[in-house]
Amino acid sequence: MKHSQLFLARVDQARQRICECTVDEIIQARDKGGESFILVDVREQSEFAAGHIPGAVHLSKGVIERDIESTFPNQEARLVLYCGGGYRSAIAAESLVSMGYTNATSMDGGWRGWLEAKQPVES
Repeated sequence: MKHSQLFLARVDQARQRICECTVDEIIQARDKGGESFILVDVREQSEFAAGHIPGAVHLSKGVIERDIESTFPNQEARLVLYCGGGYRSAIAAESLVSMGYTNATSMDGGWRGWLEAKQPVES
């Protein structure tokens, strides 16, 4: 998908204010165990229903600010957000950080990176 210049500029702006991780880092953390994190899928409901990372919680980018506090009241929980490629999740992570979530991270590569790494999926 070709993104507009304004959208890419917005993503770059968000990336300056957040932490990012890679798909490989999440795979390694999962395989090691011990490190606790929650995967949050910020894609649209139809994307999530078609397939998602096992154990992921769905909170689309359109409602995450409204629903995050009731879903995850602990603002220190490690939340790893992902979308299709890491753009929407970067913007969503920035929003959560501005709301006081101190450990919100965007997974660069997102769903496509997860599939490319041949990791398990569920639907």
